[in-house]
Amino acid sequence: MLNTRKGPAVRALRAQADRVLYKLEMRKTIEAQENIDILQGMVTRVLEKNGKVIGVETGLGIRYLSKTVILTTGTFLKGLIHIGLKNFPAGRAGEFPSMELSDSLRDLGFQIGRLKTGTPPRIDGRSIDFSKTIIQHGDEPPIPFSYSTEKIINPQLPCYLTYTNAETHKIIKDNLDRSPLYCGVIEGVGPRYCPSIEDKVVRFSEKERHQIFLEPEGLNTTEYYANGISTSLPADVQLKFIHTISGLEKAKMIRPGYAIEYDFVPPTQLKPTLETKIIENLFNAGQINGTSGYEEAAAQGLIAGINAVAKIKDTEPLILNRSEAYIGVLIDDLITKGTKEPYRMFTSRAEYRLLLRHDNADLRLREKGYKIGLVSSAEYGIFMKKRESIEKEINRLKTKRIRPTKEAKTRVGEIGITEINAEATLSQLLKRPDVEYKRLIEAYPPAEPLTNEVMEQVEIGIKYEGYIQRQLIEVERFKGLEEKRIPLNFDYDKIKGFSREVKEKLKDIRPVSIGQATRISGITPAAVSILLVALEREYGRKK
Repeated sequence: MLNTRKGPAVRALRAQADRVLYKLEMRKTIEAQENIDILQGMVTRVLEKNGKVIGVETGLGIRYLSKTVILTTGTFLKGLIHIGLKNFPAGRAGEFPSMELSDSLRDLGFQIGRLKTGTPPRIDGRSIDFSKTIIQHGDEPPIPFSYSTEKIINPQLPCYLTYTNAETHKIIKDNLDRSPLYCGVIEGVGPRYCPSIEDKVVRFSEKERHQIFLEPEGLNTTEYYANGISTSLPADVQLKFIHTISGLEKAKMIRPGYAIEYDFVPPTQLKPTLETKIIENLFNAGQINGTSGYEEAAAQGLIAGINAVAKIKDTEPLILNRSEAYIGVLIDDLITKGTKEPYRMFTSRAEYRLLLRHDNADLRLREKGYKIGLVSSAEYGIFMKKRESIEKEINRLKTKRIRPTKEAKTRVGEIGITEINAEATLSQLLKRPDVEYKRLIEAYPPAEPLTNEVMEQVEIGIKYEGYIQRQLIEVERFKGLEEKRIPLNFDYDKIKGFSREVKEKLKDIRPVSIGQATRISGITPAAVSILLVALEREYGRKK
């Protein structure tokens, strides 16, 4: 759990996962699922008829027809790997790129952009001197990501922390003329928040060192991922600067780091469902939309999958708004603002982050998952019981009153509460900064024992109640703007009073609501007022 010294709004879980075990587990899960066929081939064309997707075609000319298609291309669209001044086409190290699919999308009318990301060198763990590094243990016991997982039984491995130094930085600076980043060879824009070590050394030249986390790739391998030194320098330079790092003086490099350029489809061409605006029933998810990989890509894949099925079934799509989930913030940012660099999700991007906590994800989203068939009845029953326990206990704390009697003062004194001069509820006592919920229930226990999850929700709900209520009021205002819908075919050219810039941006983004329109860069409050009047006038006529 990250940021444990800070408030619950910025805490988050991070896991180091065994890549091979994960891949095998996901393969097993997919193969065990009814009604799924696994077919392999290099897709080269999206097939379209009358503005609707009808399937895909592979490089072998095989056509797979489908009512909906989801493109999740990762870094494979015209992928080009750079190691020093050498480059070669690849989607990932050792895998073929997709050279024709982005041309197919361009032919269909999509704008195509170019981005860059990178990866660090992989180190043989047998050649690392871990005694010179700082061991980084995970939580004990490890906390599962999933509310459906009771506990993690896999053995746990630590990570190790080490740092670059002045000698490392000198070698990197002396070889910038051999870096594709600094020679103009790479055209794509790289990630601002996960820069290469060359970028770090140049942009943050005042820093004497940069941290490196040595992360094990799995339980059954000696390979380590050197997180923090992503690079596209030549292999000989990489090995040279690695050997200057404490603990890595004799390190053997299994594979050099590299940069990869790839095509993406700017995400302002998407609807909130992740369906494309140009081709009906075609969905894009993941790095094709300009995000970084991992969490951001997984979130989009989930939503695109749900909405592709909803389109086939002709049911309501799932659109999470900014006050409901980080997924909502992520997708709204992408489709409203677009991105010119690989987008990464941060708590700071969310206006309502106190509501979007990791610890209450099930309370926010389990109901939705159950309604669309992704949560089983058994899991939903467990969730309902948890929610009822939370509500019941919060109600008890708010209604149970303590009078300042001698007996009460003695009882609360034993748990460290020194002042109780007036009648108060248990919830009022819990709101005091020095009062912990676990201590409070030692003096005034609930009727039945509560789980740690329930106790955490009760404590946060009471202690942060004022802040949470303020955010809920803001959310209600936000909902008012979101509920003012704008038809996708609304004629912005008819509206007088718009500047050319405002008109162009509204026509380009085609916001689905007034709320989304307010978040478009360059759309002023005055423009929003004009738009509101125009919508009222248009709807009034139709009535």
